[in-house]
Amino acid sequence: MMAIDLVSLAQQQQQAPGTGNLREWILGNIVPLLLLTVALLLLWLGGGKGDNAGVMRRLGGVIVALAIIGLAVTTDAGKTIGQWLAGLFVGG
Repeated sequence: MMAIDLVSLAQQQQQAPGTGNLREWILGNIVPLLLLTVALLLLWLGGGKGDNAGVMRRLGGVIVALAIIGLAVTTDAGKTIGQWLAGLFVGG
């Protein structure tokens, strides 16, 4: 019984270190915090002055940034979109 536990423990420690846990932590904590900060800044800077057009212009930039983050954290979407964009320039 003890030998089996030691073997399974040794197998677990031989696994290569990865960044999966760090990636999940960033996606679960840092990204929502940054989005909340950006939203509050947009409301505070533009909404209080009545500059609704300025807020919407900045919101467009935030949406582009979110799209880039989305492409960075997905696995196959970036490749698919890249192939589609290349297909636009390379004829048939």
